[in-house]
This record gives sequence, C-alpha cells and structure tokens, in this order.
Amino acid sequence: MSLKWVDVLEIAIQLAESKPEIDPRQVNFVNLHRWVTELPEFSDDPQRGGEKVLEAIQAAWIEELE
Repeated sequence: MSLKWVDVLEIAIQLAESKPEIDPRQVNFVNLHRWVTELPEFSDDPQRGGEKVLEAIQAAWIEELE
C-alpha cells in the first residue's frame, strides 16, 4: 500500500501510532509536512502537500486521539 495526500485518515492513523508523544494540536505545518513525507509508505509528490491537506491531516489526527 502506498500513501498519497488524499489518504488523510490513514496518514493520521500512522502519525498517531508513530508519534504517540506528540500532541497534534501543537504541531506546526512544517514539521507535519516533513513527518508525512517521511512515512515509509508515503509515495506522493511532496509539493502537493499544501495547507488545506495538512489542516485535514491534523484534524483527523486530533480526532483519532479522542
């Protein structure tokens, strides 16, 4: 399975599992973008990860933890 920017929920789940010490409410988009592109299964164009998709990933990550 390869992850693309549109896989918001799966990305959020993988971030929650790989970064349990991180509070997603405190994450800046620079770090979030880097962490997404560093996921082992991520295989999309890093340039396509704009503010809207990062906001969606952050919201899904917050929801995943609740």
